[in-house]
Amino acid sequence: MEFIKPGINLDFVGKRKLAFGLSVCMIVLTIFLVIWRGGPNLGVDFSGGVLVQVKMDRAVPLPQMRAALEVVQLQDSIIQEFGEEGQFEYLIRVRNVDIELTGLGDKVKEALSDEFGEGVEMRRVEMVGPKVGKDLRQKALFAIFYAILFIAIYISGRFELKWLMSIVMALSLALVVYGATSIGMSVTWLILMALAVTIALCWFLKLKYALGAIIALIHDVTITIGAFALTDREISLSIIAAFLTIVGYSLNDTIIVFDRIRENLRRFRRRPFEEVMNKSINETLSRTLLTSTTTLAVVLILFIVGGGVIHDFAFAMLVGIVVGTYSSIFVASPVLLIWEGGFSGAAGKNAVAKT
Repeated sequence: MEFIKPGINLDFVGKRKLAFGLSVCMIVLTIFLVIWRGGPNLGVDFSGGVLVQVKMDRAVPLPQMRAALEVVQLQDSIIQEFGEEGQFEYLIRVRNVDIELTGLGDKVKEALSDEFGEGVEMRRVEMVGPKVGKDLRQKALFAIFYAILFIAIYISGRFELKWLMSIVMALSLALVVYGATSIGMSVTWLILMALAVTIALCWFLKLKYALGAIIALIHDVTITIGAFALTDREISLSIIAAFLTIVGYSLNDTIIVFDRIRENLRRFRRRPFEEVMNKSINETLSRTLLTSTTTLAVVLILFIVGGGVIHDFAFAMLVGIVVGTYSSIFVASPVLLIWEGGFSGAAGKNAVAKT
């Protein structure tokens, strides 16, 4: 099935500077939003506390609901509307983990019923301790980092047959992580430092395909986090699962493009690298768009009719699929061009395929 006619020749490479500028703007905006909001909006899974979900029979002003909860000493809770419009569901987030959980749902229901009538339905009451939340947060960060690391190792061996260099990179990172952990560095700074070291090692060990893939993956996850910060959505365990899914999906698109670039480098040894890369992107464009469109259609249906429980997960997937498709074309591949000296006028040199 051909979604794009064969022989199409869109100038993707020629738009690389515009694409890089757009990506940099989105990443800077993400950093600004996260700092401005005091960090990511972590859910109870990571921050610890109590989460109460209630369904009302009509819309209720949040200040009145907060005042009604004063009798159960939950007036300082964070209350927000939840789910689809017209469902009248609310999330009550309590940062205090010292409150008595037993019977809390009944107390909240009674307090709200006294104020707003009997149309109150309790959906769930969950509690996560601060130590458990911290442990889950650390494991989530490490899960994303190790996923990106193992992807770098795989791509280095798969496309460049540099398994030894990949092992060297993995051992070097293991030493860095161990050393940083032993001096008590926080997990967030540890992950940021490890990612920076990973990119540096890819550069010095000449693992160009791994470098392009890692930069694209970091780009995708960062912009998805920015979308959550912009819409003030919570990052929970299910969202971490979405991030890992985005990493895998984006990598699939990137590998398709990389594989065609490698094949064409062997076929067209005398052509400039920039021309070979642009031809490869155009040849895989139909497959990329077909895969993205069909996946996006399913996720969009989940987002619309899936309900509040998976609403944020579907939102993360929507953003991740769009950004992942974009990065495979405009971020991962142009990194190879930078490697070959594309921005310094050396893109016209003949490329030699390395296998």
